[in-house]
Amino acid sequence: MGHKKDKAEHKSNSKQQEENSLKSIEEITQYKETGKIANKYYLQELQKLQYQLVVWQYWIKQKGKRVAILFEGRDAAGKGGIIKRITEPLNPRGLRVVALDKPNDREHTQWYFQRYVSHLPSAGEIVIFDRSWYNRAGVERVMGFCNEDEYQEFLRSCPEFEKMLVRSGIHLIKYWISVNDEEQERRLKDRAADPSRRWKLSPMDLQSWDKWVEYSKAKDEMMRFTDTKQVPWYNVDADDKKKARLNAISHLLSLLPYEDTIPQPFEMPKRKIVEAYKRPPIDEVTWVPEVY
Repeated sequence: MGHKKDKAEHKSNSKQQEENSLKSIEEITQYKETGKIANKYYLQELQKLQYQLVVWQYWIKQKGKRVAILFEGRDAAGKGGIIKRITEPLNPRGLRVVALDKPNDREHTQWYFQRYVSHLPSAGEIVIFDRSWYNRAGVERVMGFCNEDEYQEFLRSCPEFEKMLVRSGIHLIKYWISVNDEEQERRLKDRAADPSRRWKLSPMDLQSWDKWVEYSKAKDEMMRFTDTKQVPWYNVDADDKKKARLNAISHLLSLLPYEDTIPQPFEMPKRKIVEAYKRPPIDEVTWVPEVY
């Protein structure tokens, strides 16, 4: 009897070792030879993270938290892709993406931060800024859309503005999406060649590409003034877009310790049948043609 038990334990241990070995091989194949993340593994991890985003949003809603997330970076760095993967599984009633156009004549006369303040989150809400007030330290500075006094005032007041938001109870999170110049050039050329993505390019993008070094200097100066202990910049390496998406979401989830407050499953009640009601004939309804 004992001999059979030993054999069973040995068989079990061998199976466990085999599973561990297979798992190790699987881990090695999670990345391609180029170092890029394998698509199957990427989709698997994205699904896990997106479920946690749903849990995270439930908790934010229940606790009345206010979360503002800023995404900045170079053109074609991958900001939009990260934002899309964050927003895909979430309830749009508790989420807003803010991507403001250039200021109009009236907004030009306002306090610089004024047009952004109206978009800040209310209790239980997540707001994502696809570019933000940092336009002044980037494109406005490099392309000459603000003068020296306006730029210097921004560098002085921005840290104080952000500290004020944090003191008010807003969780302010800032991401800089980083991409090297070779990869950025490749992506911009891909956009130019693809009619379905050409809308992502503008004359300003082309001018910006010609000022790569100027943007680098502006970014360095911006970081020097606004990368504070209270509201730090989190840099995301986005040379591999898929890695960047997973890393950004994983990091975002780690910043606020949340709990699973998703409601328990519930049973649907039986639908009430009203015998007197009769639906109109099908041929009286205008249907969309079934092309597929």
